[in-house]
Amino acid sequence: MPQTPAALGYRMPAEWEPHSATWIAWPHNRDDWPGKFGPIPWVYVEIVRLLSRVERVEILVDGGKAERQATEQLDRAGVNLDQVGFHRVKTDRVWTRDSGPSFVVKPTIEPGAPDALALVDWEFNAWAKYDNHLLDRKVPRAIGKILDRKRFKPHFDPGDGTVPIRVVLEGGSIDVNGRGTLLTTEECLLSDVQARNPKLDLAGIEKILADNLATPHVVWLDKGIVGDDTHGHVDDLARFVGPSTVALVVENDPADENYALLQANRERLRSATDQDGKPLEIVELPMPRPVVFEGTRLPASYANFYIANGLVLVPTFNDPADREALAILASLFPGREVVGIHAVDLVWGLGTLHCMTQQQPAVGMVP
Repeated sequence: MPQTPAALGYRMPAEWEPHSATWIAWPHNRDDWPGKFGPIPWVYVEIVRLLSRVERVEILVDGGKAERQATEQLDRAGVNLDQVGFHRVKTDRVWTRDSGPSFVVKPTIEPGAPDALALVDWEFNAWAKYDNHLLDRKVPRAIGKILDRKRFKPHFDPGDGTVPIRVVLEGGSIDVNGRGTLLTTEECLLSDVQARNPKLDLAGIEKILADNLATPHVVWLDKGIVGDDTHGHVDDLARFVGPSTVALVVENDPADENYALLQANRERLRSATDQDGKPLEIVELPMPRPVVFEGTRLPASYANFYIANGLVLVPTFNDPADREALAILASLFPGREVVGIHAVDLVWGLGTLHCMTQQQPAVGMVP
């Protein structure tokens, strides 16, 4: 039986730990932003401009034409192209947080060692909702080949005499503190709606997370925010901002659809602990007023921020709460520049900054 990443000494670092690079996919699917695709590449340009100042940005593009167009746009915006790499890997969508791998590392004093960094290649089925995902499900394999790193492909035995089944998991459904604790939601990983792994129960899921990410302690929240078509991703809801500190979005308007469900999640966090039994500190983030387009409430949330080297990118929504959210996050990350990214157009694609990014951790680092 093959050994698991955790058994081999790998762990998934927290997002605030040092990165070697950020991976994104260049936008191309106009159906993801119907009627609003025009500004989307320019939003990406701004994100790459900021990220490339602090770490390398690796970009998946559909082909040579897409690479030339992206290069031209980035150059026009003054991006340092020496900090950008292009890789011709076709994708269905651009949400690399979910279609990409989870990177794991071994503590080592030799960062160049071939086994210092590895990839966990989860099965991707487009949130158990969409049919067009056959390109996206190959993204971890492509990145593993580019980096020439080992890939782990988690399976489980359904216990009915049939062959082992690949484990379905998206990066947006989990958040880790790098010390052994993981946040997720029951709505995403245990619900019969958009069921990822219908033959796995809570104990089975917890074992897989422990075996592959070195996170034996799981904090289960209830439901995600209204408008989230992933059915409960935690990265729109609650995020680790320190080993025992969680930023949680709250809704202060009792008439809002999110009010009761976010109150329920706050109560769960109040009774939760980290892997050492230490109570979690909760820092509340506001929610913006509902962002609605063509009659659809969109998953606008300040929790979908992305932590890079010396930088935190935060989605903003032309809302009075933008300033409050930025100030709170700036207080939580005093050593990093906190920058708002206008996301009213971006969120029409049903995701924002954390959804579109995937960090490649630096190796040779001890938390």
